[in-house]
Amino acid sequence: MSHVVQIQTQVRDVAAARAGCRRLGLEEPVVETVKLFSGSVTGLAVRLRDWRYPVVFDTATGETKFDNYQGRWGKQQRLDEFLQAYAVEATKLQARRKSYSVSEQSLSDGSIKVTVQVGGAS
Repeated sequence: MSHVVQIQTQVRDVAAARAGCRRLGLEEPVVETVKLFSGSVTGLAVRLRDWRYPVVFDTATGETKFDNYQGRWGKQQRLDEFLQAYAVEATKLQARRKSYSVSEQSLSDGSIKVTVQVGGAS
């Protein structure tokens, strides 16, 4: 039986965040205190391509903090790309931890279809 799932992503898995960064060719994320325009925040800092300030994730709460000045200091598309890469990598890591097989397929609209095989063929 097939299921389509839509996910609102919260970054909580550091290993998946690292894998997402590798997937996109970004620097390894680090837990640190960083200065955004409006103040300092502490968490897992991800430096997106062409962004002035890093995006900071609180992996305990799932909260995301960033300042891209309504797109002037960083395009939302870059954050969306990272969140997609993170979601795919987190899904793959969780599935493999349970010994499930996983495959992915890039679709023409830019989305990624991830298939998790839980048991035998149906």
